[in-house]
Amino acid sequence: MMGFSRPQTAAFWLMVAAIMIAPAILYPVFLMKVMCFALFACAFNLLIGYVGLGSFGHAAFFGMGAYITAYSAKAWGWTPEIAILAGGLVGGGLGLAFGWLAIRRQGIYFAMITLALAQMNYFLCTQWDFTGGEDGIQGVPRGNLFGLFSLKSDLAMYAVVAVIFVACFLLIHRIVHSPFGQVLKAIRENEPRATSLGYRTDDYKLMVFVLSAAIAGIAGGMKSLVFGIATLTDVNFPMSGEVILMALLGGMGTIFGPVVGAAIVITMQNYLAPFGAWVTVTQGVVFVVCVLAFRRGLIGELAARRRLSL
Repeated sequence: MMGFSRPQTAAFWLMVAAIMIAPAILYPVFLMKVMCFALFACAFNLLIGYVGLGSFGHAAFFGMGAYITAYSAKAWGWTPEIAILAGGLVGGGLGLAFGWLAIRRQGIYFAMITLALAQMNYFLCTQWDFTGGEDGIQGVPRGNLFGLFSLKSDLAMYAVVAVIFVACFLLIHRIVHSPFGQVLKAIRENEPRATSLGYRTDDYKLMVFVLSAAIAGIAGGMKSLVFGIATLTDVNFPMSGEVILMALLGGMGTIFGPVVGAAIVITMQNYLAPFGAWVTVTQGVVFVVCVLAFRRGLIGELAARRRLSL
């Protein structure tokens, strides 16, 4: 495949095969949740893994994408593909506003600005009428794709989520391996040198911030349709913490790492749910072990040891 190395091509087709076969083995709603959060993690990784910008406020884009998709589908009766697109556009627009304010700062200052802006967004979501406050937006209909195909069936919705996930995954891969992506990597490695070569680094960082926010909004929009609800949990800081954990666990700066990280985190949440608060403890233990034993993340360490590009 264009732009893929041999290991990446094999991994991609293995992932596609798993997506196609998995519904026959596992609950489709669980698999859809994995794909929604895998896409969210990939969007976050596009920013931190390839540009070196660590955002602590990505939940704002994910959550607003969820709210806008849910509201437009329920209140305005928009078809699911238009509602999800609206969530992505609003996520991107919010990313443009956040990025314009934060992009001129680096390191911890950038992270804290994004966190502060995200918490402001969270407060607004508790006050706005359309978000439903603490109740959220409930009973969101999945609707009919293109006004023709009903998505009430879990398998029908699964097919839509799978197609969007794969399409956005390929888009991220294309961005990373394009000339634009090479400039992003140059900024990550040595921003002053990239500036000296004539690149307007702030413009590049703002563009990738908007792209990351838009894809996160799409992920949030899909999640709201899958579960029929959008709540304050989607925009709160713990959601930003979860996506950071997913990216670190799988491997930042790798294409497949965030997918693996999201799958592990969501699986732990799902199957350890009966243990209550121990889920959080287990996540913490896994995170500590990963940082100590796999400093590049699971996929990052595997790729480094086998000298692969994943």
